[in-house]
Amino acid sequence: MSNIPSAEELIKVSYDMPSENWMDTKPEITEGAVAYPAKKATMEPLGMPNPHDWNPFEEDWHLPENWEEIIYNGLKERLEKYRSLKLFMDICVRCGACADKCHYFIGSGDPKNMPVLRAELLRSVYRKDFTTAGKILGKLAGARKLDKDVIKEWFYYFYQCTECRRCSLYCPYGIDTAEVTMMARELLHELGLGLHWIMDPVSNCNRTGNHLGITPHAFKEIVEFLCEDIEEVTGISINPPFNEPGHEVLFITPSGDAFAEPGIYTFMGYLMLFEEIGLDYTLSTYASEGGNFGLFTSSSMMKKLNAKMYAEAERLGSKWILGGECGHMWRVINQYMSTMNGPTPSCMETPVSPITGTVFENARETKMVHIAEFTADLIKHNKIRLDPSRNDHLKTTFHDSCNPARAMGLLEEPREIMRAVCNNFYEMPENTIREQTFCCGAGSGLNTDEIMEIRMRGALPRGNALRYVQEKHGVNMMSCVCAIDRATLPPLADYWAPGVDIAGVHELVANALVMKGEKKRTMDLRQEELPGMEDE
Repeated sequence: MSNIPSAEELIKVSYDMPSENWMDTKPEITEGAVAYPAKKATMEPLGMPNPHDWNPFEEDWHLPENWEEIIYNGLKERLEKYRSLKLFMDICVRCGACADKCHYFIGSGDPKNMPVLRAELLRSVYRKDFTTAGKILGKLAGARKLDKDVIKEWFYYFYQCTECRRCSLYCPYGIDTAEVTMMARELLHELGLGLHWIMDPVSNCNRTGNHLGITPHAFKEIVEFLCEDIEEVTGISINPPFNEPGHEVLFITPSGDAFAEPGIYTFMGYLMLFEEIGLDYTLSTYASEGGNFGLFTSSSMMKKLNAKMYAEAERLGSKWILGGECGHMWRVINQYMSTMNGPTPSCMETPVSPITGTVFENARETKMVHIAEFTADLIKHNKIRLDPSRNDHLKTTFHDSCNPARAMGLLEEPREIMRAVCNNFYEMPENTIREQTFCCGAGSGLNTDEIMEIRMRGALPRGNALRYVQEKHGVNMMSCVCAIDRATLPPLADYWAPGVDIAGVHELVANALVMKGEKKRTMDLRQEELPGMEDE
C-alpha cells in the first residue's frame, strides 16, 4: 500500500459541496479510480450480453451501436418485473437521511457517494424517459438525457457502492439503495461492462463449482492438508467424507476458507468441531462454494450459482445444509433463494440439530443453517467443552458483516460464541455494530488491489472504530463471520489499526475446544505457541 496516501493524510476529508450542479460534473477516470474490466474471453462462455474488450481509461469504451436502446429496454423490463425498483425510483423525497451513512461518502467526501445522490444517477435517467414531468420539464424535474458520460458515471460510482444496505436502515421510506445499485450494474452488464474481479469468480464458479477455480481433487487435497495441520496441533486424525450419499448434513462453506490465511484456520475449526460432536455430514467437491458473486452480476446468474447447492443436496440425499461463515451466501439464501430457485428438493427437511434436538424454525423454508447459529446452540446446551483461557493472549472484538447482520439478523449468536471462547471481548462503539455496522469497504466484488486507495477510504469508519477499541482496550484481534471480510479486513487493519489481526469466529472456537483424546495443546491453530507453553 506504499502507493496510496498515509492514514494521517487520507483521514483529512473535505465535505465541502461543489459550486456547480451535480449534473454538470463528470468523474475523472484515472488509474486507481476504477477496477480492471472483465475480459471478453471471460464474458463470452457465460453468455453475458455484448462481451468485448475495452479500457475504462480510454475515451471510447466500444459500446454496441444501439447502446441507448439497450439501456432503455433494459430499464423498462426491470421496472415492469420488479415493483420494488419502480417504488424506489418514485418515492424518494431526497431528504438526505442516508447521506452521511455511507462509508464511501464518509471516507471520500464525494457528494455522489451519498446514497441519495448515487441513486439519482439512475433515477434522473428514469425520470427523463419514464415520467411525464421529466419528459416535459427536463432538468427542472430532476431529469437528464442519457449519454456516454452518464454510462461512465454509472460505472464509476455504482462500483463505489458495496451494497451493504446501511443507508437503507436509516431511510424513512425503506428504500433499498443496494437494489438500485444492483439494477444499475445489471444495465451496465447489458452493455458488456463488468469487473474482472467479479466476473472471473463467476466464471470459475460456473466451471468448477467455486470462485477460485479449485478442481475437485485439489479441493480434497487442500482439506486433507488442513487435517494434517489439525493433527499436528491436537494429535487427533480427522478423515472427513467427500461426496458421500446418505449423510444427514451437507456442509458447504466459501472456497476462500480453503484458500489462504486466515480463512484456512476457520475451516480447520469447522472440521475439529464436527469431529468432536460426531456430526453426520459430508463435504462436496462439486458444490464447493457457498458464496455467490451472481449477487453482483444479475438475478439470473445469482439463481444459477445458487442452484448447485440444492442440486448437490438432492443428489446426495442430504436432509439439510449447514453453511459456513460467509456474507453474500446468506443474503442470497435468506432474501432471494425461495423466490428465484423455488421449493427445496423433496428429500430435504426442516433442520434439526442431531446433537441438541433444536428445531431451526427460521430455516424451515431454506433448509440451511448458519454455522454460528448451530455452534451457539451447542454452547447453550453445554454440548462442547471449552477452555477460553487458550485465547487469553488475545483481546478480541467482533465485526458484524453487513449481509449476515442486516440481511438475516445474525447479531446475538456470534457474540454468544465469542464470550464463551474468549475471556477478553470488547465491543466497538454501538453506532458501528449490529444493524448499524459499517462495511469492510470492499464487499460486492471490490476486493481488488488496484483500487486500494478507494478501499481504504471506504474502510475509514470501520477502521476508526477498530482503532478506538485498540487504543482503549488493547484489542489485537477482530473476528467476523464472512470469508470476504477475512480477506478485506487484514489490509484495513494494517492501514487504520496496525497490530490487529483478523480471525473467523470458528478459529477461536477451535482454539478453545477441548477434544476427547487430544494431546496437551501447546499451539493454537496458527501453530503459534500458547502463552505459558513455551517450554513444552
